[in-house]
Amino acid sequence: MNQPLKKILLIATGGTIASINTEEGLTPLITSEEIINCVPEIKDFCQIDAIQLFNIDSTNVYSTHWLAMAQCVEAHYNQYDGFVITHGTDTMAYTAAALSYLIQKNKKPVVITGSQKSIAAKESDARMNLLDAFLYATHNYACGVHILFDHKILLGTRSRKVRTKSFNAFNSIDFPEIGIVRNNKVLLYVEEHYTQDCPVFYHAMNSRVFLLRLIPGLQPDILDTIAPFYDAVVIESFGVGGLPSYGNVNFENAIAKFIDSGKSIIMSTQVPHEGSDMEVYQVGQTIKERFNLIEAYSMTTEAIVTKLMWILAQTKEPSEIRKLFYTPIMHDIITF
Repeated sequence: MNQPLKKILLIATGGTIASINTEEGLTPLITSEEIINCVPEIKDFCQIDAIQLFNIDSTNVYSTHWLAMAQCVEAHYNQYDGFVITHGTDTMAYTAAALSYLIQKNKKPVVITGSQKSIAAKESDARMNLLDAFLYATHNYACGVHILFDHKILLGTRSRKVRTKSFNAFNSIDFPEIGIVRNNKVLLYVEEHYTQDCPVFYHAMNSRVFLLRLIPGLQPDILDTIAPFYDAVVIESFGVGGLPSYGNVNFENAIAKFIDSGKSIIMSTQVPHEGSDMEVYQVGQTIKERFNLIEAYSMTTEAIVTKLMWILAQTKEPSEIRKLFYTPIMHDIITF
């Protein structure tokens, strides 16, 4: 007996996939309906509706748009079996991480895809990525938030754009790919299951989070400059993690002042793989122990930043921030 076709909602947000050439460069102008019409074979295996949520370059996407995407999924959750979001590649990993925190315990798939070339271009990866995204969205074991790009199924909290032009633009950082799509078939390496009937949706984010990347010679008074404008700072340190001292100049007093003002510091690393481990060297261990600093370990920058925005919208209490930050969500944090 044939099963009824699953119903999938396409949520279009713009990006390269929806762009055409103008005098000012590529600009998102292609509509959601036009995108669907470019890949008519999708209608052979699912029912599709489309919403044009917005049509912008992903460089312009931030927390307001993440909340709008999550709210769109929530508003239509009971009417559809899955959701495909078309999105620009530049901030796609941030969006995937953000939606992983805004839509939790979700047994229906939210699949984010896009392309490195417009769907209107002759040699584009857009049709392939879009077809793969819908194939995964209709799979019986698909759930949660993922990026589908270049045939790879990547966790939303583990994805990062690693190439600016090539079709294999995204990697999974320090975590396996969930699966692949080959010959129009979904092959899962990691099966995920959520049995809860209703997901948990969140409706607020605090975007007052600053990312500070250390460079040799950076002066600690930078934290005084940041403090009036931000509630938390993520410090991307060198190597496995630590903070420098330059003669009589060190970060300890600046860290103490920042934390005493009720703000949070998260320690991370600017090295792409294998994460931080502040216990290894004196420059990391002593300052972590003195201030009981939160360490991000192998989390991606995108996950750290968006998780903090989600947490700070709920609480400013240091103990609660620590508890929520260290609570794993979609495999975002792995400690050793």
